[in-house]
Amino acid sequence: MSPSLKAGLIGAAVAVLFALLGMVPCLGCITSLLALVLYVGVGVLTATWMEPPRDASKGAGGGAVAGLITALAGGITNLIISVVRFTVGGGQAAIMRQFRQLPPELREPWRDLDIDPRVLASPGFAIGGSALCCGLGLLLAAALGAAGGAITVSLQQKPETSA
Repeated sequence: MSPSLKAGLIGAAVAVLFALLGMVPCLGCITSLLALVLYVGVGVLTATWMEPPRDASKGAGGGAVAGLITALAGGITNLIISVVRFTVGGGQAAIMRQFRQLPPELREPWRDLDIDPRVLASPGFAIGGSALCCGLGLLLAAALGAAGGAITVSLQQKPETSA
């Protein structure tokens, strides 16, 4: 098994755990920040487990793959949690209630544009928003994983001595 796959699967398990812990209101912010550290960590793991000869480009590529695997698992878990919360928790009614509580000057532009606010309260909008967020998370995870892998390989290389 390749180092990036191994590190990615370990990261995926941790990302799923973070997504589940994120359901607890106070832990949601903490797990979001820890996920960023996790993406760098899987890049570091990948670079550490790579066979010699190592170079920064291999470390960056492996770290990016591990970060993608990690973020994909966490993103899919968060997507499922969002859909379940929305449908079971009466998401549409709650969103419409919050929309009606907005001041009129914030509600009128929606009506001026002929946008029905119920569109925002649809399950499709919730799924689309989660998918967009997951996609951006994949890009961020790949970048942080690549950075972790490249920096780790660079730090592990012995400096060349000049004669």
